[in-house]
Amino acid sequence: MDEFQLSEETAFVVDDITTIIKDTVETTIGSSAYQQNRINQWTSSVVETSLNQLSKLGKPFKYIVTCIILQKNGAGLHTASSCFWDNTMDRSCTVRWENKTTYCIVCVFGLAV
Repeated sequence: MDEFQLSEETAFVVDDITTIIKDTVETTIGSSAYQQNRINQWTSSVVETSLNQLSKLGKPFKYIVTCIILQKNGAGLHTASSCFWDNTMDRSCTVRWENKTTYCIVCVFGLAV
């Protein structure tokens, strides 16, 4: 039982990460309409706040957070990533959030220390 609790305490829990990201994006952008002049501020805020909240979890990971914000105007977006890592310990999570005028896609990579 102790091993399970220890692994649970140190695991990359996607549900916890998703909640942190969604709360951060909702707090940062919320119901605001897409505004080109605020994108730099919003992306910086989402990334910095997310990293701050993730570090408070006290898990043994180095985190990488990326954020893409785009206007809902029918344009396409294609993106890809590839990692050379330890499949048994390292994890990732992608969260897609939207409101009436904006898409926000946040990727979190957790690299075990």
